[in-house]
Amino acid sequence: MNQTVYEDYKYCMQDVSSLYIGSKYTFGELLETETVPFKFQLLVERYILPEADAEDTLESHLYYLDAKSFLVKIYRQLKARAKVNLIQTKKGLGGREKKAYTTKFLTVEQLVKLSVEEKEQMGLVIQELVLSKLALMGF
Repeated sequence: MNQTVYEDYKYCMQDVSSLYIGSKYTFGELLETETVPFKFQLLVERYILPEADAEDTLESHLYYLDAKSFLVKIYRQLKARAKVNLIQTKKGLGGREKKAYTTKFLTVEQLVKLSVEEKEQMGLVIQELVLSKLALMGF
């Protein structure tokens, strides 16, 4: 029997100013993946793992992150943003309402201000975490 491995939203990309990490990575996988910068792996190991489990995905961690957590301050220092999909209703031709997914970038502070119920109501799906490389190198 062949076992398929779910690899969508498991990526790490970089450009000149930002680091993009897919939300389906678990913290354990982030520590083992060679494409993830060492500085971020060190940050995960020292600061995030004491408050999270190695089997937690980045998506669930950000989705349920408490606004009072020390990690919110760390994400603020990293200028972290989350790329999310939301269900929004738009009026089409003839006044008919149409539901469609819209992609937005939210800061981690904006994300933690929303309750879990509000996130579920909006149909929020976290796609990736975007970090400033300059802020990461300053850590």
